[in-house]
Order: sequence, then structure tokens, then C-alpha cells
Amino acid sequence: MTARASRPPMGIATDKTVENKHIYAKYLQVFETGKINAIENAVNDIFTSKTKIDAFHPVNITTGSKGYLSSILKPMIRSFKGFQRRDNILIGGEYQGAEWVTSTGYFLGNFDEPWLGIPPSGSLEHIRYGEFHRMQDGKIIQSQIFLGISELLIDLGLWPLKPSGGYEGVMPGPSTHDGIVLSRSDPLQSRASADLVEAMLMELTSSDCAWRPYWDDKMIWYGPGGFGSYFTKDAFEAFQVPFEQTFEGWGDGTREGITGVGAQCKSGDGDYAFLSGWPMITGVHIRPFMGITPNNRRIYMRDCDWWRCKDGKIMENWCMVDTLHLAHQLGRDILAELSS
Repeated sequence: MTARASRPPMGIATDKTVENKHIYAKYLQVFETGKINAIENAVNDIFTSKTKIDAFHPVNITTGSKGYLSSILKPMIRSFKGFQRRDNILIGGEYQGAEWVTSTGYFLGNFDEPWLGIPPSGSLEHIRYGEFHRMQDGKIIQSQIFLGISELLIDLGLWPLKPSGGYEGVMPGPSTHDGIVLSRSDPLQSRASADLVEAMLMELTSSDCAWRPYWDDKMIWYGPGGFGSYFTKDAFEAFQVPFEQTFEGWGDGTREGITGVGAQCKSGDGDYAFLSGWPMITGVHIRPFMGITPNNRRIYMRDCDWWRCKDGKIMENWCMVDTLHLAHQLGRDILAELSS
């Protein structure tokens, strides 16, 4: 959902990508067993002891399989009885010599015990996730992990900020039901998807909405909790234009001499493309956002996307932002407010 300055183009899926996707898919199949010991063993097998893991706020960073289990996975399993995982998209690709796999979907279960200080509902709840894993020699050596905690809070009626103007709720996977891409993609199609998305992103903050021709008229943007989701280009424009004007100098910080902002992975895989940045974009808060008064603070947004393309148009876009981390930078500690 973000605009970028000039930077290396997206990569595409390779033969190595196919191998890595199969390794990753085999790991994910273990979740279907529901056996906690088997899941732990699978995590220990695919993560190394030194895997660098950037994770959603309030975890923020952890290391290795032990860190992933203790900080991320086990707390969810304890709190959500009958814990399951449902993958909607699984794709991958190469970027600047590194091979990545990514997936998005939902964790779900009966929310029976407190989690991150959030009181349980005692009923079925969904937690959207986004995972990006850099793989080497069959192992995950670097990860970026997003969780839609803001979406859960909205569903529970606990979101303390101004409601969005869009749909908030569980989001479907691709309308074509082909988001699990394990076979080798046509390189020409992968490149076409990557180039289409890249060209659109270059125009996203333009004052004349020059991004519109890249999208299908009936596109769907599945946005983060607190941002909302929107159907059709006109509805998305009504959200996107004011949003871009909320942060001055919205971009990768190059003009301000800021480094370390931008995509760590981005690639095309058949009809799909993906991107993740930790952080992806930066700007100065100059207009109200989610009801928060502007404070002229510079914020750094953790952002990721998956796109589905068809016939030269973008049809669907799933976007996640670490909304709690963003709110924290704007002076609102959402989880702390729950217990105050």
C-alpha cells in the first residue's frame, strides 16, 4: 500500500523457490494434526537456533526456534483452545540473491484464556497472520511475522480508537481459490505480475491518482484492522488519498537522508506478487489518524502486501500493517490501555 523511491525491481520465483515452498508447505501440514509436540518438533526442525525474527508489537524481536515458540506460538496455543491454522496464500520468490517464502491466512480457536492482556471472549475467534521467511539450505534463517491484533480487538469491541470507514472482519482468500502456489510458475507471468505491481506502487502517492489504471474497476483492498477494507477503485481512492496526506514526506526517507527503510523482500510468483518491509515506509504525522491528534512525530510503518493479478490488472490486495506498533509511535499503547 506504500509508495517508494527508485529501488531495485521485484524478483521472481525460481526453481529454488519451488523447492523451498515444498519444504515450507510440509512444515505447515503438521499444524493440521493438532498435536502440539509435533508442531514444536516441526518448528525446531525448520527454524535455526539463530533465526532473526522481527515480530508484531509487543513482541517486536526474538531469536530462533525457541524464541518463536515461547514468544509467539505457544501463547496463542494456550489461549485459543483447539488452535488451528488456515492458509489462504502460499507463494515465494527471489529478491537480491535471497530466497523467500510467504503465507497469509488465519489462526483460529476458542478464545478461552487471556492473550497479550486481552480478555478472552469464550468463543471462536480469528487472528490474521502474515509470514515472510528467508530460506537457506532448507532452513528459515530470517523472518518477519505480522499478526492482526487490531482486527481481533475490533471484533471483540475493545478497539479504543476511531473506527475506520471500511469493512472490518474476517477476510476471504483469493476469489480464484488458487493462492497455494507450489508448482513452478511461468517466469514470464511472474515477471508481468511483479512489474505491474511495481509500476503501480511508483504512482501510489501521486496527486493525480495515477495508480488507478493498474487496478481492475472491481478491485478489493483487504486492509489492516483500523484502516478498513474497500471494494472498487473509487472506494479505495476515498480512503487512500486522505491517508497519504496524513503523513508528510510519505516514502522511504531517501530525500531526508534516512536509511534502512524499504522492502526486504518482494517478488512475483505467477499471478501473485508480495512485498514486506520492516519498516517499509516513513513520514511525519501532520493530520488526525484513527482519531489521534497529529503530533509531528516521524513514524516508521511495518507493512506487507500480497497481490493477485489478472490480464494486466490488480484484482485483489491483502495488506497488513503492525497497527499496534504504529499507534504506539503516535502515543497510544493500546494493550496497556486495556488493563488501565
